[in-house]
Parts: sequence; C-alpha cells; structure tokens
Amino acid sequence: MKLILTAAVDNLGVAGDIVEVKDGYGRNFLIPRHFAIRWTKGGEKQIEGIKRSRDAREIRGLDHAQEVRTQIEGLTVQLERRAGDSGKLFGAITAADVVSAIKKSGGPAVDKRTVEIGKPIKTVGAHTVGVKLHDAVTAHLPVTVVAAG
Repeated sequence: MKLILTAAVDNLGVAGDIVEVKDGYGRNFLIPRHFAIRWTKGGEKQIEGIKRSRDAREIRGLDHAQEVRTQIEGLTVQLERRAGDSGKLFGAITAADVVSAIKKSGGPAVDKRTVEIGKPIKTVGAHTVGVKLHDAVTAHLPVTVVAAG
C-alpha cells in the first residue's frame, strides 16, 4: 500500500514522505490515527503543503534543538488539578496538559507526541517530564502539580 505520511512515524519517515507499507499496517494503524493518507495523484499535490507546515514547526537541526531545550528547561510549569485530601489526583496528567502548560508559561510550541511521561502523574507535587526535541536532545521539564482549591 502506498501512503503519504502526514506525521513523523518512527522507523518509517517524516511528514510528506511517500512510503510503501503492508496493507494491514496502513489500513489498521496509520490511516485511522491520521499519521498517513492514501497516495493518489491528487494527494501528491498536498505534499508541498504538508512539508511547508512541517518545516514551520520542526526543530531545525541539533543547534536549534539545544536552544529550545534551554528555553524549556528554564520554564516553571505549574498545573492545577482537583485532588483528594491525601494528595491523589482525580485522573492523571496527560501529554496534552503538559503541552498547554508549556504554552501558557511562555514556552515554545511543542507537539504532544514528543512529550514523554515516564510513569503516570497521579499525585500532587514535583515531577519531571521529558520532551524529545531531536534524536540526540531531550529536555527535562520540571512540572509542579498543585491541588485546586
């Protein structure tokens, strides 16, 4: 099956690449998760738009990734969530929550798929979250979770 990637997929390619994959992988994984669209002659015209949008938000090399890492690691991110008396949250902190908190605190725009939460954040307190900016660069972001009053 021939597909056009709309997002970066590990061990396959980046947005805008035309790839050949097995039918089941494309039909059952890539297309439903909006990581790819079917290749057509008309779809090939969309590749330029996909590549332009990728270049606008992509980390441009190792030096740029290290600059963004220093920006992210310099932030103080605080999330306010409802919690019980023992400090346990009603639910968990998600990657989307972290991305919106980075944006609110004046940080750079980050894709939620690059946020790596080791074990689920379900308690009030200080936690560390990884943001993979490049193959060789990962920013470690301190996140403080406080109980909403």
